[in-house]
Amino acid sequence: MSFNVPKSDKKRVVIVGGGFGGLQVANRLKHSDFQVVLIDRNNYHQFPPLIYQVASAGLEPSSISFPFRKIYQRRKNFFFRMATVRSIFPEQRILQTSIGKISYNYLIFAAGTTTNFFGNKDVEEEAIPMKNVSEAMGLRNALLENFERALTCASEQERQELLNVVIVGGGATGVEVAGALAEMKNYILPKDYPDMDSSLMQIYLIEAGNRLLAAMNPKNSSHAEQYLREMGVNVMLNKMVTGYENHRVQLKDGSSIATRTFIWVSGVAAQPVGNLGTEFLGRGGRIKVDEYNRVTGLDGVFAIGDQCLMTADEDYPNGHPQLAQVAIQQGRLLAKNLQRLEKNKELKAFHYRNLGAMATVGRNRAIAEFSKIRMHGFVAWLMWLFVHLRSILGVRNKIIVLFNWIWNYVSYSQSLRMIVYARKAKEVQEREKRLSSQHWGKDLLSEGAD
Repeated sequence: MSFNVPKSDKKRVVIVGGGFGGLQVANRLKHSDFQVVLIDRNNYHQFPPLIYQVASAGLEPSSISFPFRKIYQRRKNFFFRMATVRSIFPEQRILQTSIGKISYNYLIFAAGTTTNFFGNKDVEEEAIPMKNVSEAMGLRNALLENFERALTCASEQERQELLNVVIVGGGATGVEVAGALAEMKNYILPKDYPDMDSSLMQIYLIEAGNRLLAAMNPKNSSHAEQYLREMGVNVMLNKMVTGYENHRVQLKDGSSIATRTFIWVSGVAAQPVGNLGTEFLGRGGRIKVDEYNRVTGLDGVFAIGDQCLMTADEDYPNGHPQLAQVAIQQGRLLAKNLQRLEKNKELKAFHYRNLGAMATVGRNRAIAEFSKIRMHGFVAWLMWLFVHLRSILGVRNKIIVLFNWIWNYVSYSQSLRMIVYARKAKEVQEREKRLSSQHWGKDLLSEGAD
């Protein structure tokens, strides 16, 4: 396999990851004198803030996803390749991927994060993560199939295991998932499953700290907890999960909760880059960068967004929060700095402009913070709707999401609750086996790169 990217007299910028930051760099280099190559393991951009609505059958996956090739139609000097990064060889300025090697003049890591299980192998093997659209679809299928099995199971113990949902992690994602599932329990289950007692469904939100939404103001954390309790969620603070065995979530205090729907949204770690040494990595596996997002010790290599750790910003000595706005702002500035490099101009250092944080708990309930302004309830919910709708790519997607939200608000119903397991074609399965069995190493460098 080969990238088959034509050689050019233009300098090549390779971007790894088509998230918020990667797209910003690619978009801002549209009229520059660079050849831009975007690499991503998927062929689409996804909108992470609304992934939980896919998991709870509130939105279709296509409503929050947008194909890269659609975004960059008729774009000159731009190439997209679907691949997974294996390793980097900075001395030769070559990046090794699952489809071959590619040379670069500038390389940008913007691949975001993956779920952090903190070394707990039992949890990693058994829990359901929710970092991307495919994982959200897996959770949706698991939830709906468990509801179906609960109607036909042989024992009360098994039925309770099927209907109990345990969510680990009291951050924004955990709060939003708990709220969405609580609304499903209160409004959807009685309609879809009239022959099942919906009160049997129990939702547990477990947080190791002493409050939810630890990154937000304590008063807003209290409001979020109050909303969830009013909706019937069992909020458990100061509780640490240690494992999962025999369909039971094990807690540090010796107690356990029976469940077959074990959702883990407790933390994230930066996407790893195969052979990148530990000297380049900081907390959470994030790549250490300077104030210009340059990877220390690697010429021509940059990292932005959730995948990087910048401690040069005086206001964020431990690194910036892993939020979309950080990636967007870093992507915009990096695109400008790359053009400044080519013109031998002085680079501009990055300083994060905090635009606030938001989390929705459910219908008419949300938390929002903007500088010194804090709000909760209906107004915050409207603000959350507006901000997220505005950020979705594509006019069609915006219209569909808005229609779905209006329809759900009026009817408390959405006809997306289908259990669908995708089957890969034999050709695709065999190709993946071949790629996974191949060993990529320095010996391949002698073959050259595109």
